[in-house]
Amino acid sequence: MSVSYRPVIWNRTKMIYDGVLLAGIAIYILIFLKAGPLLSPALRDVDLPTQRMRAFGSLALLMLTIVLAIGPLARIDTRFIPLLYNRRHFGVMTAIVAATHAYYVLGWYFSYSPTPQLTALFTSNTSFTSIAGFPFELFGVFALIILAILAATSHDFWLSFLTPPLWKAIHMSVYFAYAAIILHVALGALLDRHDLALGLLLVGGLVLLSTLHLIAGRREVEADAAASAKAPEEPWIVVGDLTEIAEGRAIIGASPGGERIAVFRSKGGLSAVSNVCSHQNGPIGEGKVVIGFITCPWHGYQYRPEDGCSPPPFRERIRKYRVQLRGSSVLVDPEPLPLGTKLEPFPIPADVLAAPASTSKQGGA
Repeated sequence: MSVSYRPVIWNRTKMIYDGVLLAGIAIYILIFLKAGPLLSPALRDVDLPTQRMRAFGSLALLMLTIVLAIGPLARIDTRFIPLLYNRRHFGVMTAIVAATHAYYVLGWYFSYSPTPQLTALFTSNTSFTSIAGFPFELFGVFALIILAILAATSHDFWLSFLTPPLWKAIHMSVYFAYAAIILHVALGALLDRHDLALGLLLVGGLVLLSTLHLIAGRREVEADAAASAKAPEEPWIVVGDLTEIAEGRAIIGASPGGERIAVFRSKGGLSAVSNVCSHQNGPIGEGKVVIGFITCPWHGYQYRPEDGCSPPPFRERIRKYRVQLRGSSVLVDPEPLPLGTKLEPFPIPADVLAAPASTSKQGGA
């Protein structure tokens, strides 16, 4: 995405990412339609249009489960971070697959309805007092609307126009879409037929996502607690030891107010910045210094160590903090400097600089 917000700027990585996604979608649909009837009694006795509907519906559920798993996986193991790079592309394709499922449903079940298809969809089932006959279609429509909104606002233009906090809040509604899809499938397809594969996808995915989020959340809480334990004095806080910071990397501390601060070591100096990328709140401290710029590991957004500003023509900024050494202990003033304030990296004394830096802790806890 460019600073001028042109519709799409493709590069080799984006093409590979999207190519793999498209290939995966095509392979799944082909396998579902060709091998599904041979393996599943639930597909064997239904017509092709119904098989096609179920193929795209189950794929939408699978893709949304993967999308929601990428975040906690990246927090648990940094090897999953590359999946975050174009996660929005994954989400847009998920919305398209879900819309295709809805299109086939309307075209098959309501093709010969004397009333408009959408009107028939909302009025054909009104058994709100019955679990077995509950209008599960409404949950599907609700989820599709959310996915459509998220897909429509996925571009960086909306991220800048709405501001990152509001944009992030809107896109967190993907969890409401997931909950609606769970209800849509549970009250619809699973009550209507005994489909072991779909049941495993539904229950297994829900258990997997819950487990991953709990593990990732627990690690974040433990990391904050450990960082806060290093801050016994005011106003400066201890974020760690210099030997814990590998060249070009950072350690992460937490201020008494909970703000995470990343301290980078590069070219004989220390620079303290906010651990939150201004693009999509990525964990800056888990990135590294690339060609002199602090680089976010999520989407590659870069900032100058001396002022926390992105290089021109980009305008993103992150907060800077004062940093100093006391022996080999790294201390940070938890009071952030005004955005754009220039503060040269704190020079590491020659005698301390001569000590070898550990490579065991890269990117913080």
